[in-house]
Amino acid sequence: MQPFCSKMKSSKTKYIFISGGVISGLGKGTTSAALCSLLESCGLKVFPIKVDMYLNIDAGTMNPLEHGETFVTEDGLESDQDIGTYERFLNRNLSRDNYFTAGQVYMSLLTKERQLKFNGICVESYPHLPLEIIEFLNKYPQDTDIVVVEYGGTVGEYQNEAFFEATRMMIACQPKDICIIHVGYILQPPSLGEMKSKPMQMSIRSLNELGIFPDMLIARSERAIDKPRLNKLAIAAGLPIDHIVSCPDVENIYEIPLNLYRDNVLHAIFEKLQLPIRRCHIKNWENKIEDIKKITKKIKIGIIAKYYQSGGSNLKDSYISVLEAIKHACWQLEVKPELVWIDSQEIEKNEYKIELLSDLDGILVPQGWGSRGVEGKIKAITYAREHKIPYLGLCFGMQMASVEFARNVLGLTDANTQEADEKTPNPVIHIMENQKEYLEKKQYGGTIRLGGWPCKIQEGTLLEKLYQKYNRLPETKIVSERHRHRYEFNNQYKEQFEKAGFVLSGLSPDGQLVEAIELKQDLHPFFVGTQFHPELISRLFSPHPIFLGFIESMINKK
Repeated sequence: MQPFCSKMKSSKTKYIFISGGVISGLGKGTTSAALCSLLESCGLKVFPIKVDMYLNIDAGTMNPLEHGETFVTEDGLESDQDIGTYERFLNRNLSRDNYFTAGQVYMSLLTKERQLKFNGICVESYPHLPLEIIEFLNKYPQDTDIVVVEYGGTVGEYQNEAFFEATRMMIACQPKDICIIHVGYILQPPSLGEMKSKPMQMSIRSLNELGIFPDMLIARSERAIDKPRLNKLAIAAGLPIDHIVSCPDVENIYEIPLNLYRDNVLHAIFEKLQLPIRRCHIKNWENKIEDIKKITKKIKIGIIAKYYQSGGSNLKDSYISVLEAIKHACWQLEVKPELVWIDSQEIEKNEYKIELLSDLDGILVPQGWGSRGVEGKIKAITYAREHKIPYLGLCFGMQMASVEFARNVLGLTDANTQEADEKTPNPVIHIMENQKEYLEKKQYGGTIRLGGWPCKIQEGTLLEKLYQKYNRLPETKIVSERHRHRYEFNNQYKEQFEKAGFVLSGLSPDGQLVEAIELKQDLHPFFVGTQFHPELISRLFSPHPIFLGFIESMINKK
């Protein structure tokens, strides 16, 4: 046995590694999440891990247009959006152990070197880096049956090599306990009119050159792949054709577990891992998908955002958790969401663009940072408030609703958030006291208010009704919601706001931090803002009460 095999944690736990080829963003995360949910439906204890190859310690400092949404776990990790996809498919919370980056691996390795944990030997990229990666991959609970590891990026990229070498080492130790699934994309250039499998064949070859041979291929494409292409892929990978799975685009990503099940994916996995065939319980998925397909009634929701346009492209992954939370609530209430994306800067620059809002059933302002597009968001909120269009503000959207109310109801025309104007004479949104030192020292990464924090829902509020209606309010009236922010409502203005009908409907248990706001219902049918992110804990089978209330208010309005 190789000396590095001592790094392996257990011979009882199996591993599935999922790699990607041809292009990034092809759906590895959704495929991994769907596979995890399918394995759990068979009674197996699954531990998913997402690995990102960048040197950032976490995803918290990256531009959403660069990397998509930053997802925050209950324990305060700022992670890749795929962790959110895993949570939504598995219907449970994940933690820091479910995600790591190359930056974390390097930091851990160098910290050990500084602490003389290598006993004075020369610490090198090889073999110490892949061995450190193996240690990160083995941070799973003892009772885990299968660890599912998704590698970010695509095979052939320079930064991925140490991770694939770690995988090769693990295969050398426990070949019967590891299954390699390679996900690639089959292109169909419009000018040619036929599918081309050569790029995916080349990605398989790149994987082979690293000493790794896939046990299964999942071929992504716009439409179902024909048999000649499947045969070519089988030959390229040296696999039986029933180990090549065609995975075309679907209208609803929650259909993917069912599609994988029908394609007998589990049989190939169990065969490779030498596990007994198990009966899977997927009836709840089947019923849910059938119910969704029957829905015909639509509602139109405007999302006033600034992180979805990059050049000529619309990158809506910046708000993926918000979109999924909307869908979850709509489907439970038997309506289909029709989303209208409106750039807040367009409203800012062109007065006539505000008329785009007149045809909407509801308006949502999601999270954001900085001063860009602020005035456009405020104009949209004014329109929603004055025209009594159901409004939901998330984090920055709550803060902007507070600024709008201060300006246009309280008469504080120069009110603002210190994030957009440090010198505003009326900072109705100001920086949290403990954040000032971080900013002065330029300590940005991982220092903001993160993760699950308690929020006490105030009696007699709309929020109380919603949490009670959907059985999410304990006797203490304290719920846990996830946060990601530096700025807060300024309590110096509390009395002015409340006198004018602005309700502080959620507070920290000590009463010091405003966590949620709303307008009295005699002033507006549904005008709610939350400093926290309810979208992060919405699930397909358990939509969040605030999103359910938002959608319900639109249905009632229609």
